[in-house]
Amino acid sequence: MSVVLEATGVSVSFGGVKALDDVDIEVREGQLVGLIGPNGAGKTTFIDAVTGFVPAAGRMLLDGIDLSALPPHARARQGLARTWQTIELFDDLSVGKNLEVSAEHPSLWQSVKGAVWRPPPLPEAVHDALRLLDIESMIDARPGDLPQGQRKLVGVARALAARPRLLLLDEPAAGLDTTESEDLGRRLRRVVDSGIATLLIDHDMGLVLSICDYIVVLDFGRVIARGTPDDVRRDPTVVAAYLGGASTELQEAR
Repeated sequence: MSVVLEATGVSVSFGGVKALDDVDIEVREGQLVGLIGPNGAGKTTFIDAVTGFVPAAGRMLLDGIDLSALPPHARARQGLARTWQTIELFDDLSVGKNLEVSAEHPSLWQSVKGAVWRPPPLPEAVHDALRLLDIESMIDARPGDLPQGQRKLVGVARALAARPRLLLLDEPAAGLDTTESEDLGRRLRRVVDSGIATLLIDHDMGLVLSICDYIVVLDFGRVIARGTPDDVRRDPTVVAAYLGGASTELQEAR
């Protein structure tokens, strides 16, 4: 499998505090990599660094192209797509129109033409994203009318509509119950198995350990463990970092 993301020596500081300290993470084509760790470990900061939303030291390559000097929009055009912990959807637009925002970057003339004449049909990328997640029936729904689990899926679909080389998911299972989380996991696995490299952050250990091919564990901004789900589940350093209930989840998740 070819390497899609190669991040080496990634470091981020806020004032005198190091949020990330020399982090190396690699994601290969068709691979689902989980990034886990206690609250404040630096997980979202890593995604922010890769996507260009915080200044970072180190080297970040996407398909061998150095992203380090590029602004966020340029990195997105190279093939990065992400979701956010808060679902930022346009509730006054249909699901299809929400996805169209990511699927197309119209010229000024196209925008004027669409406003004056009958707008063109939705791009094929919108239909492909909905089809991949098996939520085509939602295309005309308003996000505000959907339950939380389906809103999360729309957020993932919007990122997929950009046809990314790398999909970065920031806590897509937050706020979901067990059934919704399991359903999300099946759909995410389908996305990855279609060939889309994905980096997943989530606190739902059952989800992460059941669907990820490889896991990297952060604590206080540093990598403390990496390996297969079974390797991570048995690693005493990881169990100690989580303590309490989360460590129990690590041991029980299958």
